[in-house]
Amino acid sequence: MDYSQYVKKDFESISAFNLSMGTKGRSYNQHWHSHGEIILVAPGESNVFKVNQDTYHLAPGDFVLVWPREMHEVIDADLENTLIIRFSNAFVNSLFDLQRIMHFYRNLHVICINTHRELVANLTAIAYRMKEYFMSDVPDKELRCCMLLMQFMLTLDEHKNEFVPELKQLDEISGYGDIYRRMVLVTDYIKNNLTADDLSQANMAKMAGISKDYFSRVFKDATGMNYSKWLNMIRLEKATELLATEDKPLTEIAMLSGFQSIPSFNRVFRAEKGMSPGEYRTLFEKSNPYLAKYDNLHVKNR
Repeated sequence: MDYSQYVKKDFESISAFNLSMGTKGRSYNQHWHSHGEIILVAPGESNVFKVNQDTYHLAPGDFVLVWPREMHEVIDADLENTLIIRFSNAFVNSLFDLQRIMHFYRNLHVICINTHRELVANLTAIAYRMKEYFMSDVPDKELRCCMLLMQFMLTLDEHKNEFVPELKQLDEISGYGDIYRRMVLVTDYIKNNLTADDLSQANMAKMAGISKDYFSRVFKDATGMNYSKWLNMIRLEKATELLATEDKPLTEIAMLSGFQSIPSFNRVFRAEKGMSPGEYRTLFEKSNPYLAKYDNLHVKNR
């Protein structure tokens, strides 16, 4: 079986950055993958994209942001002239500031040229510089593209007040660099120990060596969300990966992801993804039947 037409799980180990144009056709079935995508919409009268449960009718020059492991689909668009930038989830997770930005914007999927003209102009310039380097023969083009990807994310972060007007500028906190490092240690511990007995905020504050109240404030400053919401998001990331790569009962997937019960797993999953875990698994299998088999085989042979 030729798997070249399907998105493979080994993207992250091959490259931190990829880019494509020139795809024939005007649609691409619903699918997901472990890397994220930045899509620059091409000129044309019809540009219809879907991310998770939301359908967007876009204008030329708009951006579509697809974060890792999100269901998405191209319903009708000029894919031949659409610029698609792909970035590795492992690369983003290697830098805490990139994690923070991605988590902060996890619900943002469209940046409209008509409402954010200056931002879109800046992001478009960066995107085309990525394309220029990626299509060139320079030996360090991946490094240059990754640097531009970081510039893209930083530029987006610098305009966060356009998306969250009520967000106030954070005050400078003495010793914040050290506190950030402690937050990295805590978040890394959680990601590697989702089934641990005590992942309470109080215990994580103790691990960081600060008070619970201070931990709560600093954690939200660092990640853009409160502790319980962030923890559920990390659990959902694990759950979506298991749903797509493991043929395990939903109860076992819930436990391996750190959820204490099926009702809480179902409630959190539906609130974030707009569908039940079972519906998500079915949707994935229908959209990527061969990939699902490939991933299961890949996991078993590791």
